[in-house]
Amino acid sequence: MLDGRWKASIERGLKPVGIKLRRAGVNADVLTGAGVVMAAASGIAIATGHLSLGLLLLVLTGLPDALDGAVAKAAGTAGPRGAFFDSVADRISDTFLLLGVAWHLASTDPGLMPLLPMAVLGASLIISYERAKAEALGFNAKGGVMERAERIILLGLGLLFQALLVPILWVMLVLTAVTAVQRFVKVWRQASMERPVVASTRRAPRRRAARATSTAWRQNLQSRRRR
Repeated sequence: MLDGRWKASIERGLKPVGIKLRRAGVNADVLTGAGVVMAAASGIAIATGHLSLGLLLLVLTGLPDALDGAVAKAAGTAGPRGAFFDSVADRISDTFLLLGVAWHLASTDPGLMPLLPMAVLGASLIISYERAKAEALGFNAKGGVMERAERIILLGLGLLFQALLVPILWVMLVLTAVTAVQRFVKVWRQASMERPVVASTRRAPRRRAARATSTAWRQNLQSRRRR
């Protein structure tokens, strides 16, 4: 939701920063990798009960994640390879963060509560897969009430107000599941629309061969008449 509304404005605002970083020799892939490292550090801090430090590292994780695209565009290297790397890095970062939350809950809350962040992770992977598969098939699956930006913001609030961490995780789970349904319905409707039937191209070589044979026959007939 936030990605669709503010992404263009954020990218315009970060463009000058990306140009300066590129001139300083900063590489977009290095920024993406740094974001993964910070996410891993944040997950470790959360797992060991240092939620304030985990929050700080979570905020720092967002900086390279926001700047790698701007640097890639400034360098003229933005393309499928960078988009693929960035998408995979986001999934790895989400896994580190939510695994850290699960580990923390395992040491503070008895029972099945550690499964809650794992359920959020599973639901988030589903909506990521829906978008990737839809785009591979030529459809659009963007949008929803709980995309990655919203999940990171809510997780940050849960780390800031530790008493609200579990309720916030429940909210994340419900809204992520709603997003999965929204994307499924969106792609289902697109796939159900009637498409123009494209004529088979298998007949084209046969037609060209028939035309060539007919042309050769006419030329041969004309040459015989001239004789």
